[in-house]
Amino acid sequence: MNLLKSIGQYFILLGKVFSLPEKRDVYFKQTINEFILLGINSIGIVAIISLFMGAVITLQTAYNTENPLYPAYLIGLGCRDSIILEFSSTMIALILAGKVGSSIASQIGTMRVTEQIDALEMMGVNTASYLVLPKLIATILFNPLLTLLSIILGIAGGWIAGTATGVITSSNFIYGIQYAFIPYYVFYSLIKTVVFAFIITTVSAYQGYFVDGGSLEVGKASTKAVVFSCVLILLFNVILTQLMLS
Repeated sequence: MNLLKSIGQYFILLGKVFSLPEKRDVYFKQTINEFILLGINSIGIVAIISLFMGAVITLQTAYNTENPLYPAYLIGLGCRDSIILEFSSTMIALILAGKVGSSIASQIGTMRVTEQIDALEMMGVNTASYLVLPKLIATILFNPLLTLLSIILGIAGGWIAGTATGVITSSNFIYGIQYAFIPYYVFYSLIKTVVFAFIITTVSAYQGYFVDGGSLEVGKASTKAVVFSCVLILLFNVILTQLMLS
């Protein structure tokens, strides 16, 4: 019963989130702020992880294809497809679930326990839409840019690691990332990113919005937001892969 209640509350919250905003100029300013807080502030960690991720993929692929029967360019090809198809969308989403998701849950949860949300509702503000919709718009629009950045830096990290360690020449790696390239894979990765952004934002907002108690419950809500977001990301990763690549 608790599961059904939670699902019902989640969809009721979504209904309030997508209701028509009262003052669109206020929402616009809030959305710009969320672009900075949830998007631009995440560039650093995405860049670092992507560089090292590409480096590790390249080195592991090289060590597992030492057989002379395998052409050297397969290292670049393997790095490219692994990053585009999986790592830059799913792995980055899991990282953002921890960074962005916990931030959203704790922010809204703190507003709930300090009765700021109650005060806004007494003034006639649709708090669900005011607090969640700008965050949702910001993540849905900015997370695909983070994914594209991750793809570029991941491949660059693979090229740097491969050429610096001597496991592959620069020309072979570049040939590999160009060989049999399928642009649809990038589209598939971006679609997954948008779905994951929706999951992270709405699930985290739900956990914070319905906090009941004090600061201890806010911490628990942040933890639940990360855990549930990660589980749903992995679940929808399987579903979208089956639907879009089968």
